[in-house]
Amino acid sequence: MDLESLKVKDIISGLRNKEFSSYELTSYYLENIKKDQSKSDSLNAYITLMENEALQMSKEVDTQIKKGDASILAGVPIGIKDNINIKDMPTTCASKILEGYRASYDATVVERLIRKEKMIPLGKLNMDEFAMGSSNETSHYGVSRNPFDRTRVPGGSSGGVAAAVSSGLAPVALGSDTGGSIRQPAAFCGVVGLKPTYGLVSRYGLVAFASSLDQIGPIAKCVEDAALILSAIEGFDEKDSTSLNVKSRKYNLTGNIKGVKVGIPKEYFIEGISEEVLNNINNVIELLKKLGAEIVEISLPHSDYAVPTYYIVATAEASSNLERFDGIKYGYREKTKTLSELYFKSRSKGFGTEVKRRIMLGTYVLSSGYYDAYYLKALKVRKLIKNDFDNAFKNVDVILSPTSPTPAFKIGEKLNDPISMYLSDIYTIAVNLAGLPAISIPTGFSKEGLPLGSQFIGRLLDEETILNVSFAIEKALN
Repeated sequence: MDLESLKVKDIISGLRNKEFSSYELTSYYLENIKKDQSKSDSLNAYITLMENEALQMSKEVDTQIKKGDASILAGVPIGIKDNINIKDMPTTCASKILEGYRASYDATVVERLIRKEKMIPLGKLNMDEFAMGSSNETSHYGVSRNPFDRTRVPGGSSGGVAAAVSSGLAPVALGSDTGGSIRQPAAFCGVVGLKPTYGLVSRYGLVAFASSLDQIGPIAKCVEDAALILSAIEGFDEKDSTSLNVKSRKYNLTGNIKGVKVGIPKEYFIEGISEEVLNNINNVIELLKKLGAEIVEISLPHSDYAVPTYYIVATAEASSNLERFDGIKYGYREKTKTLSELYFKSRSKGFGTEVKRRIMLGTYVLSSGYYDAYYLKALKVRKLIKNDFDNAFKNVDVILSPTSPTPAFKIGEKLNDPISMYLSDIYTIAVNLAGLPAISIPTGFSKEGLPLGSQFIGRLLDEETILNVSFAIEKALN
């Protein structure tokens, strides 16, 4: 049996039918990871491997399955992005400044998936440092690579997460999305990436980048798997003050989308989008028509302001959130003679270039004399962007766009051009500003064989519609 190609729903069936054990499956994935790590062009998807913990837990779950008292997801291996806490395991956020830090508590999503559902944690996955990046090139532990072409980036910041799921190093994984960090790497690596409504999934135990934008979500091989994981992690959490008072839901994916109105934003088809991406979206539009959906042209007039608004709001919140990493309480510390030197040298050497750039930008826009001109104005524009979506959803059920304007780019191609790098998230950023749910699914390939992704955006808390439309497309494309 080809264990590597099994989706979560297949694994659940296989475990219950005694076709393989959780121990066998977990061992298989751990061997795959170690084989990849031994290669000179390793995908470098994992920062920390939890081999002993995973194997021990899989044995315990196999006993539960034999007794017939295991939960539905019990025994299914999973990878966790390295900004999500697992108690007593390293949480580095791919940064030197958190080298050696071990989490003192579990994130709520870890409690729900690993402690309650008994999914098996394979390890902590590589990412852009503190989730700041679109290529996984800012990681202190080295760039992750794209499984389709190892000279190219897997996207970011959840690059290691997407690379692992795409290449058979994990059947499913959790990432975080602040401005497209689940969806863009999912598109680059040819997998499914789901960013839930803001507040639907608890952020407790997620190391904060930008608190009003961050959201945890799954990266999976198929839409049904993403829906299964979302159902297990969503719902109110009293430990997260931004958590929505919503109970966990079961998603009914029928694939029937007759009469569903799909909005196409005219502002999204602009200069800079590659011809291959444009052709792919046009193919998806034609497929939607064949499946009975109605295509409606819409306008999101403030789209041009999404990127600058995001980089003011996100950097301001990052500046505040990263203030706590000072070399005093935990992590990397420089040996110095004075306290001011300790702060300066520990943070200078502990943080990477991109993180320092964003801290400086954020501190600047929050400073006296510039707060009103930049940060306050950005908050007003953020409201206008949300209003654009609210108005559009009066006429449509979902919105379709490319996930990224281009396929995966070469490693090093944009590293020294931050503006070009920031624009690779042009289609995903507005979703986070508005707090909406969105999903990226693979819908084609470039001439060079690189995956192309399409994004469906939904109304607040209407994950079911975007999941069902995506499921219909996935079935039609086989």
